[in-house]
Amino acid sequence: MVTLSIITESLSHFKVIQILTSSFLSILFLQAGIDKVVDREGNMAWLTSHFEDTPLGGIFKVGLMLSVISVMEMAAGILCAIGMVSILWLDNSTLSFWGAVLGGISLTMLFLGQRIAKDYTGAAVLVPYFILTLLSIFILG
Repeated sequence: MVTLSIITESLSHFKVIQILTSSFLSILFLQAGIDKVVDREGNMAWLTSHFEDTPLGGIFKVGLMLSVISVMEMAAGILCAIGMVSILWLDNSTLSFWGAVLGGISLTMLFLGQRIAKDYTGAAVLVPYFILTLLSIFILG
């Protein structure tokens, strides 16, 4: 019981919100990035057909876009994951903040791609994640 009271005393409500926010974003972006790396072939096939009739079409452009977004998502997820630990032990949210910023940039890039491909439903699905990411930037900043 003593250990639990020490933990709860050192965790403010705001710090708990920062930790949960960082956890959520790390899961979101790590899973998305890992999926793009592990199933690169499947993602390439889907994206190639998705952007076929757009200025972003073509294997080279799609491959480059997939690589860039994979790196961005992985970096965002890693920063948020390490940042979560940093919030817990060092009371420092800087890494999570920058992870959220990279995540926001990633979501903006995905949103642009969906709009260019005229996949308005796919673009709309990103909006709640983007709003959460903006709120996270505010919370972690």
